[in-house]
Amino acid sequence: DFLCISLVNGFTQLRYNLGDITVILQSLQKVHANGNTWHSLSAGRVGNEGYLDLDGINVTRKASPGMKALDAHTDFFVGGVSSLNLVNPMAIENEPTGFTGCIREIVINNRELNLTVTDSKGGANIGDCDGTDCGYTVCKNNGTCQVENSGFSCSCPREWTGTMCEQSIYCSQNTCGSHALCIPQPSSFSYTCACALGWAGKYCNNKIRFYIAKFVGNSYIKYTDPFYGKRDLQYSRLSLNFTTNQTEGLIAWMGKSEDEDNDFLAIGLAHGTLKVVINLGERISVPLMHSKYFSCSDGRWHFVTVVQNQTCIKVYLDEELILFEDIDPQRKYTALNYGGICYFGGFEIGRKVNIVTTGLFQKEFTGKIKDVVLFQDSKKIQLMKAEGYNIHDGNSGH
Repeated sequence: DFLCISLVNGFTQLRYNLGDITVILQSLQKVHANGNTWHSLSAGRVGNEGYLDLDGINVTRKASPGMKALDAHTDFFVGGVSSLNLVNPMAIENEPTGFTGCIREIVINNRELNLTVTDSKGGANIGDCDGTDCGYTVCKNNGTCQVENSGFSCSCPREWTGTMCEQSIYCSQNTCGSHALCIPQPSSFSYTCACALGWAGKYCNNKIRFYIAKFVGNSYIKYTDPFYGKRDLQYSRLSLNFTTNQTEGLIAWMGKSEDEDNDFLAIGLAHGTLKVVINLGERISVPLMHSKYFSCSDGRWHFVTVVQNQTCIKVYLDEELILFEDIDPQRKYTALNYGGICYFGGFEIGRKVNIVTTGLFQKEFTGKIKDVVLFQDSKKIQLMKAEGYNIHDGNSGH
C-alpha cells in the first residue's frame, strides 16, 4: 500500500493503492516553476475515494468497490526518500527523483508537522528556504513580518500585541497571579484567569487542597500514570465516583488524545445516561450506552467501574453490572495502549471536547469526581499531584 504526491511534467499528481488498484489523480493546471510562487496543495482520500486540490481547483475520483484502508506502516517521507528503491514503481510516472524547491506547513490528519531539525526523525541535504529571520509563521495570529537590520519585527492585527503578536491586548495589563493563565474575553473587552491545579480565586492567588475535584465546565485534570510501563494493557480497569446535575459531559478519557489513531477508553454522559466508548485500534470506537432509563444527572454520587478484559468490556454502575459486551470476537486488537495518560473532565484549555472526541461527547464535565482508581491499584490517584486548570475544592460549598 502507498500514498504518494509528486510533480509530473509540471502537474501535481496523487497516487494511492489500498491493496488492489492504483488510483491516479492529476491537477488540471500546471504549477509555476519560477521559484517564487507558493502553491497550496490539499490531497487525500476518504475510504477509497480520492481528492486533489491545487490552489482551490479540485479534482476528485469517485470510489469503486474495493479496499478502504491504507496499511502503510513505514516512515513518512517529504521531498525525497532515503533510498530510491523504497519507492513502489506504481507510485510515480517516471523514474523517482528528489524534489527541488521549498515546502512549508505540512498538515496530516489535522496535525501540523514541525519541519525542524529536532522534530523530524531524520533527513539529508535540507537548507533554510527563506534565508531571512522572517521564517514561516514567526509572527503569530496573522501578524506580518518585516526584515530589520537587527533581525525582524512583527506588525500585529488590532487585537494582538507582543514581539511576535503572541499576546492578546485584553491580557496585556492582566493581574492574574503567577499560577494562572490569562484567557482573553474579546466579547467583554476583558479577561479571566485560569488557575493551575492547587490554586483558586479570581486571580488564582489562593492556595487550596482537595480530595474531591470540582469541575466548573472549563476545567480539566491530566494525570500521567507512573506505572504505565508495568501495566498489562490487555486487562485495564478504571473506577471513580462522580456527581453532576448536567445531562452531557466527558467524565474520564484514558488515552493520549493526540490524533485519531490513539487507543482510548472514555466515560461520560449523553442525554443524562452513562456512555462508555472504547477504541483498541484502527479507529473502531464502540460506544456502549446504558439502556435503562436511569438518570445519572440527579446530583447524587454514582460509582462507575469499567473493566476491559481483552475485547470483553464490563461496566458497573453503583455496584450493578449494567453492560457486558465483547466488542470484537475476532480478537484483532486486545490491548488498550493508552500511553499512560488519563484526562478527567475535559482536555487542555482551547481543546473542545466535542472536537477532540469527534462528537462522541458534547461538552466538558460540570460536577465532582473523587476516588479514582486505576487497574487494581491499592491506592487512589492523588488528583492534586496531576496537572490541570480551574479545579475547585469539592469539599467546600463553593
